[in-house]
Amino acid sequence: MTTFTGPALRAALDGISGILVTPFDAQDAICSAPLQPVVDRAVGAGVHVLVANGNTSEFYGLQAHEAERMVHVAAECVAGRVPLLGGVGRSVHEARALAKASARAGAAALMVHQPPDPFVAPRGVVKYVQQIAEAADGLPLVLYLRNENIGLATIEALCRIPEVIGVKWASPTPLVLAEMIRRTADRDLAWVGGLAEVWAPPLYAVGARGFTSGLINVFPERSVAIHSALERSDYAQAMRLIGEMLPFEELRAQENNGANVTVVKAALQWMGNDCGATRAPSAWPLSGTQQQQLEALLSGWKQ
Repeated sequence: MTTFTGPALRAALDGISGILVTPFDAQDAICSAPLQPVVDRAVGAGVHVLVANGNTSEFYGLQAHEAERMVHVAAECVAGRVPLLGGVGRSVHEARALAKASARAGAAALMVHQPPDPFVAPRGVVKYVQQIAEAADGLPLVLYLRNENIGLATIEALCRIPEVIGVKWASPTPLVLAEMIRRTADRDLAWVGGLAEVWAPPLYAVGARGFTSGLINVFPERSVAIHSALERSDYAQAMRLIGEMLPFEELRAQENNGANVTVVKAALQWMGNDCGATRAPSAWPLSGTQQQQLEALLSGWKQ
C-alpha cells in the first residue's frame, strides 16, 4: 500500500477531493461491495484524493461506530492508490476517537468538520482542533470551513496549528479566501474550494487550486476535465463543462439542499451501481418529476 506524506499529499490536495457516498443495504446497514466500483471509476478517471465521512457521505446521519466502519471500508476499496482523507467531527471526544480509527484504517490525513454546535466560541474551535490533532497519531489535518463566522483572526490561528496542511473553503466568499491565503502565505497550505465544480473557477482564480466533488461518484471524468481546464487557465472550457453539469447540481440543491445526496444515490441506482437510500432528514426518494429530470440528464451524458 502506498503511503502519501509530505509533498505528495500536498500536491494531491491541489487536485480534486472526491467525497464518497456511504453505501447502505436493504436493511440500512453499511455494505462495502457497492463502493468498490465507485472508487475504481474515480481512481481510473484521475481523481486525486478520496474522502470518507464527508457530507456526501451522510456523515451526520451515521452513528459513531458506522463512521469508523466507513473509513475502513473506504480504505479497503482505495487500497493506497490515492490519498484517503477521513472526516472527523461532532463532539470533541467522538472526533478524537474517529481520528484514531481513521489512522488505524490507513487514512493519509483527516478532514475536520466545522463544529455545528450552536454555542461555538472562536477560542473553543482552536482548542477543539488542537485536541483532535493530539489524538491523530501524527496525521495531518485539513480544516473544513463552511463559513467564516469565527473571524479571520481565529481562522488564521487554526491555520497556524502545526498539523494543519490545508483548508477546505466552503463559503462563497472568494475575496475573503484571498485575504486568508495572503495572511498565511508563509505556511504554503493547500486551499481547496469546498463548493464543488460550480464555484471552482472563482475560487481557483484567487488561489484554491483544488476543489471538492460529489459528482465523482457518478461521472468522475467530467470533474477531472474541469480541473484540467482550470490548470490550463482555459476558463471558457471550464465554464462550458460546468454549464453542462449544472442541472445535476441544481437538482441536488432542491428542497433546501436536502436532495444533495439523494440525487447522487438515485443516479448511482439508475447506473446499476445501487448504493442504497439516503437517511432522514435527507430527501428520499426523488419525486417523479425530479427522477425524470435526472434520467433525462444522465441519458444525455451517456450519448
